[in-house]
Amino acid sequence: MSRDGHSISRRQISENALKVLYRLNKSGYKAYLVGGGVRDILLGIEPKDFDVATNATPDDIKKLFRNCRLVGRRFRLAHIVFGRDVIEVATFRGHHSESNDKVSKSNAEGRLLRDNVYGEIDEDAERRDFTINALYYDISDYSIRSYGGGINDLNARKIKLIGDPDTRYREDPVRMLRAVRFATKLDMQIDAVTADPIKALAPLLGDIPAARMYEEVLKLFFAGKAEANYHMMQDFGLFAPLFPQVNALIEESPKGHTAKMLQTVMRNTDLRVSEDKTVTPAFFFAAILWYPVKQRADDIAIESGLTHYDAYVAAMGDVLEKQCLTISLPRRFSTPARDIWQLQLRLERGQGTRAFKLLEHPKFRAAYDLLLLRGEVEAGNTAKIADWWQAFVEADETDRSDIAKSIKGSNTRNRNAPQRKRRRKPAAKPTEE
Repeated sequence: MSRDGHSISRRQISENALKVLYRLNKSGYKAYLVGGGVRDILLGIEPKDFDVATNATPDDIKKLFRNCRLVGRRFRLAHIVFGRDVIEVATFRGHHSESNDKVSKSNAEGRLLRDNVYGEIDEDAERRDFTINALYYDISDYSIRSYGGGINDLNARKIKLIGDPDTRYREDPVRMLRAVRFATKLDMQIDAVTADPIKALAPLLGDIPAARMYEEVLKLFFAGKAEANYHMMQDFGLFAPLFPQVNALIEESPKGHTAKMLQTVMRNTDLRVSEDKTVTPAFFFAAILWYPVKQRADDIAIESGLTHYDAYVAAMGDVLEKQCLTISLPRRFSTPARDIWQLQLRLERGQGTRAFKLLEHPKFRAAYDLLLLRGEVEAGNTAKIADWWQAFVEADETDRSDIAKSIKGSNTRNRNAPQRKRRRKPAAKPTEE
């Protein structure tokens, strides 16, 4: 498509991306703005980032740019760093002809473990995931190259894989999540042929490194489309491999507390994103994992005879350990998530004069927000506790004292806590006469 046939202007491309494109071009290499940057401009969306594709190898790129660092093992990439702005530059990928573990490697299921095979632009386009991402803006003549019907699919608002869907998903199962994310982000439909194998292949997500899955979760749930992504993931069976403990409770009780909490958390997260408020993985994971923690704590308390508090502490470790097998939650978020959970126990018993001290806790606000969600989900006694705390938090200093004094004593027993089994004392031995 020539310059006259499309609406992209260089004014819509970041200055740093243009610098990279022009330097590669002037140095004798082919250089293209590629993928999401081109797609989003054509859709009238402001791109979040700009990626570049070229026939220059990573080593060639590093020689051209002093501010370049090479990253990645699965596929070698060049990051050109301009302060906080990073332009990602990828060498054209080629097809796998011969097995060479140094440049390309797949596992038994077909997933690519290493992919440093370079080729030409036509091969690179065929190696891309979706047709709407196989769009190349040529800096030499400002034309657009569209492969696999990318422009047509963009106009038809269709998410369509390039190549055989079964093979492409096996190469990289994360493509199933990307299909969902693009469909909700761009308000498009997933093509029937592209959607057909997803349910059967969804368990392959369990083989993806947990650290990579963490990054994907951020994209799915922290970009303003959490609720839509959650429902589509459930429809395709993609949620269970990521959150097996949560999904087990939802399957056990489709209209229970866990299902209601997930719906509420997703909707609230989208609302906060739309209002430009912060969203943190610590609160998100604390909220959606609360009921797995509660169930595990109940089981531990009944089976082991531990105190209510100790059972919860043990449960927190168990649930986080299992979750991190599929999604690696960094410690800077897992530690505050534990604080939020522990504060639930203190908030349940902390009405009265203790409330003033709890207000000073660094994680009080997050724990309080979770308690309000629990009150909405659980109703009953939890809702009464949440209402008391809401009245206390929103009152001025004078009224807070009156509200605190209205509670007789501060050791309110938690009626929701499971009761420990009482150990029977052995019968006294009869004494010999």
